[in-house]
Amino acid sequence: MSNELLVHRDGPALRVIFNRPDHRNALTWQMYADLVAACEVADTDPDIRVMVLRGAGDVAFVAGTDIGQFAEFRTGEDGIDYEEKISRVVGRLASVRVPTVAAVSGFCVGAGLALASVCDIRVATRSARFGIPIARTLGNCLTMSTYSLIVGHLGPARALDMLMRARLFTGEEMHAFGFVAELCDEAELDACTTSVVDQLATHAPLTMWAAKEAVRRLRQANVPNGDDIVRTVYGSEDFHHGVESFLAKRKPRWQGR
Repeated sequence: MSNELLVHRDGPALRVIFNRPDHRNALTWQMYADLVAACEVADTDPDIRVMVLRGAGDVAFVAGTDIGQFAEFRTGEDGIDYEEKISRVVGRLASVRVPTVAAVSGFCVGAGLALASVCDIRVATRSARFGIPIARTLGNCLTMSTYSLIVGHLGPARALDMLMRARLFTGEEMHAFGFVAELCDEAELDACTTSVVDQLATHAPLTMWAAKEAVRRLRQANVPNGDDIVRTVYGSEDFHHGVESFLAKRKPRWQGR
């Protein structure tokens, strides 16, 4: 695995650290591949009882995908390929045999929110920021499976509020919504996460696996195909303009085409 995704054993826990603090831990293609490899480690080591995801530093858990990689996109099919890759990674994390815990400090946005959403339990600081602000940043969209995740956690009204107004909700708000299980101050994040890990490590592994597998299957049941949505948005002039504007650090001017 690369040094941008650190993986180490800590007692019964496999700890995964997104390690690009200078880039708000934005994910590269290699980091996605390394996360899948970490899931394989969790599934093949019988001594691992919990998997913990955390961002390096306090600025971000994960601030989405590294936008520089989108500069290579040319057509809507590029968007299909990308979103399928994200769905595979998120799906692999969802299917890990052990409980997964997201320890969130700072920004948890875009693909970072998708990863946190598919974890079984979320611990977060009060000042953490959750959202998918693509309506004002890139002008892209999500897969149906990711939309389903967000709607499942927040409900249609809050999901649309987050997505259409590009809102970032605080850790306190997401705790009130039921998305965050344990809320703490910044200095307490590691201790609070460890407390959750210690509790999970003592519970019946197969019972916990059955619960998460049942929820995963219910979540995936009857999710419709949305390739036409992804193809339309990623093939649009607005998306390419949004990427160029983001990389040039200027505000995009949307045209709706």
